[in-house]
Amino acid sequence: MIIQDDYIKFSIGKQKHIALIAHDTKKHELVEWVEKNKDILKSHFLCGTGTTARLIVDKTGLPVKAYNSGPLGGDQQIGCRIVEGNIDFVVFFWDPLASQPHDPDVKALLRICAVYDIPVANNRATADFLITSKFMNEVYERSVLNYNKIIQGRLEEFKK
Repeated sequence: MIIQDDYIKFSIGKQKHIALIAHDTKKHELVEWVEKNKDILKSHFLCGTGTTARLIVDKTGLPVKAYNSGPLGGDQQIGCRIVEGNIDFVVFFWDPLASQPHDPDVKALLRICAVYDIPVANNRATADFLITSKFMNEVYERSVLNYNKIIQGRLEEFKK
């Protein structure tokens, strides 16, 4: 049975589930950002892709659940966690000037973030805004378009 509401509500709890990802040329910058915000991040669940997660653990001592490297499916693993409701926001320092062998995976991850109304920081400034938001310390209700209802409506139109 399909929910008939136009939007489906999801709660992001006080303890956030944050994915940390960085392209090779941005890993150092992300590690510095995590170190700078260590006191805030230590209260949240952190995960990340391959090398990025390992570097953050080594340099900051924070626990970070590691998934595969991005080119080996790590971006897709993070996307799956979003679909399952287990990632609340993504900090993804990407290099807009470097070609990536897994660009389709990156695009798919960003698309999933948009579909599920997941905040994404693609640079330090945006990450700073997210982490200092009043919502970091409280529950946040997000509304996700009910795409199943939209698809069902399209199917019914097609049948006519």
